[in-house]
Amino acid sequence: MRLTVYSAEWRRHVRSIVDAAPGLVLVVKGNGYGFGRRHLAEIAAEFSDTIAVGTIYELDGLPDGPTPVVLTPVLEAPEEISPILTVGSLEHVAALSSWPGRVIVKLASSMRRFGGGIGLVEKARASGLRVEGVSIHPPLAGGDRQHRAEIERWLDVVDPSLQVWVSHLSPTEYAQLPTSHRYRLRLGTSLWHGDKSALRLEASVLHTTTIATGERAGYRLGMAERDGTLVIIGAGTANGVHPLADGRSPFHHERRRLELIEPPHMHTSMTFVPAGDTCPTTGTWLDLQRPLTTTLVDEFRWI
Repeated sequence: MRLTVYSAEWRRHVRSIVDAAPGLVLVVKGNGYGFGRRHLAEIAAEFSDTIAVGTIYELDGLPDGPTPVVLTPVLEAPEEISPILTVGSLEHVAALSSWPGRVIVKLASSMRRFGGGIGLVEKARASGLRVEGVSIHPPLAGGDRQHRAEIERWLDVVDPSLQVWVSHLSPTEYAQLPTSHRYRLRLGTSLWHGDKSALRLEASVLHTTTIATGERAGYRLGMAERDGTLVIIGAGTANGVHPLADGRSPFHHERRRLELIEPPHMHTSMTFVPAGDTCPTTGTWLDLQRPLTTTLVDEFRWI
């Protein structure tokens, strides 16, 4: 599997978002949004003084310079005090009671994942934690205006001396937040994947072979319902490749979706092209329709 990044266009989009949202916190969690977390963190360090990762296990390999922020709470105090951690409940505060570092207090949102009331700020301070700010994380559902409205409902009870960290807002809506507080916007997907024309995900054809009606193929020996060609592709579940939610194939050749013979397996996928249709040959690169946040790429081309 190969990801091609058209660097100039991709960087132009990233720069436009960074310039439009002062104080932007760049998120490089998980698989690094498909680019690889370490490599993406090096790039993020060029654009921001703060980098957010998903867990304390993702701190390893971050570049020197930017302040690391961990978005997922921990239940055991880490040895390091350099990262800013997140607390979203009394249990999270208690877990860090002997830790001398800084925290962001997550306030409850309609997502109801974790987060507390404004009283959690004083609980964190009373335990000896240095509260850097509060975080409000609206759900993906709804639009930017709904997300901004949910954030603004909290502001009356948030001390203006605390930074308010927010997410799931466009730079336009972010700029319209009340001037009563100081804000930091966290962005990941819309930052790194916002210009899809700058990204191309592909997988190569490893082998082709003809198959006749009634013959069987695949791990499950499914029967061919018509004559055609089996096209074996070098990407499978080990890369995060699965059928689409409706069961269709994620592979395309010349703007035509290839048919899956069976679900992808570890490192390969088996597709079918009916006799008479244009068929890719060994070595052909096929377009692959997958979310990069759940994809493990084998090869990168930055051009």
